[in-house]
This record gives sequence, C-alpha cells and structure tokens, in this order.
Amino acid sequence: MKRSNTGSRCGVLAALVLAALASGGCAVGPEYRDPPPVDTGSGWSQPADSNVAEFNNSTWWATLGDPDLTRLAEAALANNLDLQQAQAQIDEARALRDRAAGGHAPVVEIDGSVMRRRQSANGPLPIASIPGVERDQTIYDAGFDAGWEIDLFGRTRRALQSADAVVQAAQAEAVGVRISIAAEVARSYLSLRGAQRELAARTGSVTALTLTRDLVEMRLEAGDAAQAEVDAVDARVAAAEAGIPGIEAQLRSAALELGVLLAQPPERELALLETTADAIVLVPIPLGERADILRRRPDVLAAERRLAARTADIGVATAELFPKISIGASGGFQALDADNLLASTSQTFSVMPLISWRVLDGGRVRAEIRASEARQTQAAVAYEQTVLAALGDAERALANYRLGLEAVERRSRAVEAARRSYGHAQDRYRAGDIALAEQLAEERNLRDAEDAYARTHTSAAVALVALFKALGGGWEGQSDLQAPANARSAVDAITHRNAPEK
Repeated sequence: MKRSNTGSRCGVLAALVLAALASGGCAVGPEYRDPPPVDTGSGWSQPADSNVAEFNNSTWWATLGDPDLTRLAEAALANNLDLQQAQAQIDEARALRDRAAGGHAPVVEIDGSVMRRRQSANGPLPIASIPGVERDQTIYDAGFDAGWEIDLFGRTRRALQSADAVVQAAQAEAVGVRISIAAEVARSYLSLRGAQRELAARTGSVTALTLTRDLVEMRLEAGDAAQAEVDAVDARVAAAEAGIPGIEAQLRSAALELGVLLAQPPERELALLETTADAIVLVPIPLGERADILRRRPDVLAAERRLAARTADIGVATAELFPKISIGASGGFQALDADNLLASTSQTFSVMPLISWRVLDGGRVRAEIRASEARQTQAAVAYEQTVLAALGDAERALANYRLGLEAVERRSRAVEAARRSYGHAQDRYRAGDIALAEQLAEERNLRDAEDAYARTHTSAAVALVALFKALGGGWEGQSDLQAPANARSAVDAITHRNAPEK
C-alpha cells in the first residue's frame, strides 16, 4: 500500500510538534527566585511609641481631619497629569508584554496576486519548442504562508518573563507617583495654612509695634523721650513689616501649586487664601516593623521587578547560542485561468521544517550575554541601594517628625506662658499699675511666640507628610496599581531572611 506524500508531511509535522511540547520545560539562563539578601537591621533605631492611635495608611490625608485637604488630595489623584502619564506607561508595558507573548503563536499571512508575464523563447526553458505552451501567460495565485518557531530553549519564555516584570515595575512606579502626588498636595496645603497663621501673628506684631511707635512719638513731643527711641522702634516696625511680603508670596505660591497638582489652571485654588482652617493635630503615628516598609515602598518593589527582568534577559541572550527550530507551511491555489483557480487540481501545499544554528558570529552572542549579566549586576546593586535608601529615608523622616513634635510642644508652652504674661499685663494696665507701652511690649512677645509656633507647627506638619511618604503610605487599595503578588513574595522572602532570630 502506497503512503501519500501529504500523510508523510503531516507525520513529520506532528513529530516536530510533539518534540517541542516534550521540551517545553527547557529554558536556558538563570532562574530568578529571590533578590539578593540585604541586611535590613533588627528594627527601628529609635524606640517605637506605645499607645499610638491607628491611622488609615491607604488614605492618611483623610485621617488628618481637614475636609479641604481630603478634597484636594482626592481631586489630584483623580486628575493629575503625572498619574495619567504613569498609567500610559503601564499600558505601553502591557502592550510590549503582549508582543512578547505573541512569540508563542504562529505567524500566518494570506496573499493573492495576478501576474502577467512573457517568457523568453530562447531561455533555459525552450518555450517555442513545447507544444501548447504560450510565451504570454497570466497566473492567478491565492494562498497563505505560515511560520512557527518552536521555543525549544525558552527564548520566548524568558522574553515573556522579562516583559511581565517590566509591567509590574511600571505598576509599582505608578503607585510611587501616586504617593508623591498625595504628599505634594498635603505639603502645599499645610504650608499654605501654616503661612496664614504665621501672617496673622506677624500682622499682630506689626500692629503692636505701630502703637508702640505712636506712644514713643507722643513722648518725644512731650519731651519725655529721645529721638533715638523713636528710631529704634521704627527699625523694629520696618523689620517686622519686611517679612510680610515673603509670607504672602509663600501663600500665593502654595495656592498656585495646588491648582497645577489638580491638573487645573494655576489660579484654580486661590480661593483658599480667603478661608481659614484649624491646624491639624500632630500626634505620633503607628510605625509597625521597620521591614514592613520594604513591602509598601513602590521604589523597592520596582527595583526588585527590574532585577527580575534583567535576569530573564540573560536567558533571552543565552538562547541565541542554541539551534532554532521552525516550521514553515504554505498552501493555496494557482492557475493560468481564473475559472480554474479554486479547482482541486490547482491546489498547492508545502511544509518545510527548518533548523538554523549560528555557529560563527565573531563572539557577538557571548558578548551580548556578558552585557546582559552586567546589566543584571547593575540591577542587583541598584536594588540593594534602593532598600538601604528607603530605610534611611524612613529613619530620617521619623527622627525629623519626632523632633518636630518635641519642638511644637516647647513652642506651645512658650505661647501659653506668653499668653498668661500678656493677660497679667492687661490686668495691671487696667488697674493703672503699668503704662500702655509695657502692655504693648507683652503683646509683642505673645505675637512673636505665636509666629514662632506657627512656623514650627508647619515644619512638623510637613515632616509628618514626609514620614507618611517614607513609610509607603497611600499604597493599599489602589486596584489596578496594586503591588505585584510575586514582587511582594520576593520582598517578603528578603525581610524574613533578615529578620532577627527570636
């Protein structure tokens, strides 16, 4: 019994497919599992505060209890243009990932053509001598070409692993942008409110100094004071007034910055200058374990994912050292008469298994492997650097905020003492025990204390925002921008590996 050529070709094709499937687990290059170990220490360098109230870390700005701050932060996170760019970068990374995944599928092209040609009667084929064959011919052709490269050594799989990691790094970086935007909004808003309180205290001080100058001028006219006293008070009035334009500039700059952060015209939030708000309450916040920030910090997670991508790239480069097996197939119809194009006798078909192996290339592939390994080393060092920088950032932010709280407490006591002293001065003035000038001096002391308190409180509030940012606050609950599960698992492995023994 005679076996058809078609059956033989199908058998070869089936054997090659089975061979490819059997080798599906083979992928050259290193297998990425965990990032390199980094010594994260045993805990915070300062003791954690006990009995600390809980905060909603995912929306910490709302926990601060200022409706305007909450409104601004939510509007910025919905509209900010940097966030829109970050989302577009995620979309780009996903598209490139889909392109890499397409390497597993065959490529099929459909074509059709009509060709009119004239052959030479004196050429290799003696057209003039062959009965029934004309020199002028019209050839109708319709068919397809298909090609499939079998991923025998995992080049496509490694490329897909790299693309997956790049997508996850883009997601983590987008969350980093989100955290930064929320922190910038809070910083600008709290600076604006703090500058308002500072301006009120400075204006009160100028008012008290102006009244003092008027009194000294009256004494000068009465002959009870010298011109030097008037000049001294004038100098103090001028110095106090000189600080007001700078504070007003800070106010306007903060309001304009808020408009831009909300992806609106800069003047959008100038109306905030016409309103006031109570100062936020500054209290210690829960820190958790120091290693927890490695699970929340998007820069750490992004660095870990970039390391995973660079590791997979080594496999992509290494696969070029090995043979490539591909299968090409084509089929269709060809005829000299359009009426016969779809007839069974016009069918054409071919299958061509192909093995190619780059034997000599001047060392280019091995050079690319070394370059990929160097890029992986760079990514590993960058990861370690990012982890240590994140820990340092958190420690500095914690120290700044704790010292800021201490400074606020001391300034608060100074204000209370100055307020009591001013109250005593008012009572003594009403009783006729002291002159108005002495009462005004106590009022100036109070206004100066309030001015210093406003600046100290603003500095501490900004330090609180920096601490939330350093701890990775604002990550949780971000739907599409969640930390990749495998990235978190890898970081968990590192934090557990570096945890102190109990």
